[in-house]
Amino acid sequence: MPFIEELIKYKSCSIVGLEKNTGKTVSLNYVLSHLPLDRMRIAVSSIGIDGETTDQVTKTAKPEITLQKGTYFGTSEKHYLQRRLVSELVDVSDENTSLGRIVTAKALSTGKILLSGPSSNLGLRRWMSSMDRFNIDLIIIDGALSRMSLASPATSESMILATGAAYSANITNLVQKTAYVVDMVNLDLTSEDNRLRFNDIHNGIWAVDDNDVLHDLKVTSSLSTKMNTEGIEHIKTLFMSGALTDSFMEHIRGKKIFKETEIVVTDFTKIFVTPLLYKAFLRGGGKISVLMKSKLIAVTVNPTAPNGMVLDSDRLCKTMSEAIGLPVYDLKKCD
Repeated sequence: MPFIEELIKYKSCSIVGLEKNTGKTVSLNYVLSHLPLDRMRIAVSSIGIDGETTDQVTKTAKPEITLQKGTYFGTSEKHYLQRRLVSELVDVSDENTSLGRIVTAKALSTGKILLSGPSSNLGLRRWMSSMDRFNIDLIIIDGALSRMSLASPATSESMILATGAAYSANITNLVQKTAYVVDMVNLDLTSEDNRLRFNDIHNGIWAVDDNDVLHDLKVTSSLSTKMNTEGIEHIKTLFMSGALTDSFMEHIRGKKIFKETEIVVTDFTKIFVTPLLYKAFLRGGGKISVLMKSKLIAVTVNPTAPNGMVLDSDRLCKTMSEAIGLPVYDLKKCD
């Protein structure tokens, strides 16, 4: 599979589903079963919980995560005890989750596992760094796009997106919605100066004026629009430490102080703006960029919706690939 050859060029990859039942676990299992374990050391973990046999929301059957012999994995103490494979325990971190500490082990047999890894960016980065001592070549992260997640799939170098009929049961609509997410994933990194300036800011909204002076606008999040812009004639750059929302975009729209402003967010998962407002902002000379991004290497599709509706897989893959300029695969039809 061409994207496996692309994938192994990177040190880390997140696999992200755009909706429940879009085939994220199928994509994860496909990747794990096709990596060259004879010449690479692989480690896998998850943002949040994955690998349940039944979806907790839709109550539909879910594929379990299958690990190959030799794969390293990080999961919670609770789910480590429930593993259905033989493994060697190699580390127990002091990283605590609601399901216990994060346990790292090496699979000594092929088998099934529930993955529940670090739930914050800091915890995820720590776990990924801890893999260096085991000479890991590639780390696979089972990602999450949920607003509830404090960890971002953009922490990894590369990314695979899983989309499908569960996201939209109309091919045209599905392609448009997925293409917009792809645009967000592919947003430009902000300048190196901005990355150094904003990297250690974790709260509030901050502005850089035309004289390169940084201002704290005394706002806790984009949900509040009462910004302290006193003494600032024009905002060249606006940094949002949290979410960027439609209501915030509506609030700044048309205001002279925000003309041709660059809005910087931590990563694409913090953007909750409709395509209409996003395009209007760009037309007005604005720009949205990110502190952190991953290289999107492929999109996978699940043409079957939870209600049983099935889209034409070949047409879906072809139409979407043309729209986003990337390979699109129905992995159940591969091999």
